[in-house]
Amino acid sequence: MDAALDFLASLPAGLTYLVLGAGAALENIVPPVPADTFILLGGFLAVRGPADVAVVFLVTWLANTSGALLVYGAGRRFGPPFFDTRFGRLLLQPEQLSRLRRFYRRRGTPAIFFARFLPGLRAVVPAFAGVARLSFASVAVPVAVASAIWYGGLVWLGSIAGENVNIMLDWYATANRLLLAVAAAIVVVILLAWLRTRRQASGSGE
Repeated sequence: MDAALDFLASLPAGLTYLVLGAGAALENIVPPVPADTFILLGGFLAVRGPADVAVVFLVTWLANTSGALLVYGAGRRFGPPFFDTRFGRLLLQPEQLSRLRRFYRRRGTPAIFFARFLPGLRAVVPAFAGVARLSFASVAVPVAVASAIWYGGLVWLGSIAGENVNIMLDWYATANRLLLAVAAAIVVVILLAWLRTRRQASGSGE
């Protein structure tokens, strides 16, 4: 962590914004990217160096929102043809895909908003919103609002940390473990629902 802090501290403001923005965008494609930690540190360093706290927030928020909407667009463009292939049908049978679309059309907006706070799921949900052919506004609004809350909170927390950067990171790690536990529980529920609907689809096809 000290190495990451030293790395960010050594960058001029423009490169700091570029690194933080790239991390916030890539998190939608490569979930293990530690974007949240870098953004915490970015907020921490912004009040001590050439970077500006408001610009750190705007760059990371816009980059994260744009990345999520690109994933949504890819899911909308390539998802339905993929699930028509043999391999796609192994993942989701036609009846399961119909159930997914019905779920998104009924509860997609709140589900997307909630999932944007959960590690791992935040990257997956916009893609399946695209597969479900949810409208752009139904995805863009909850993604933008949730990202503003999340990244605004991270930047604010980093900016008020004072000299207690380790305490800040410990607090974030604890909060992230709780969110990861919630995400894991939801994944288990999704897997159980997938197995149940798979059996139902297989039974109806006999």
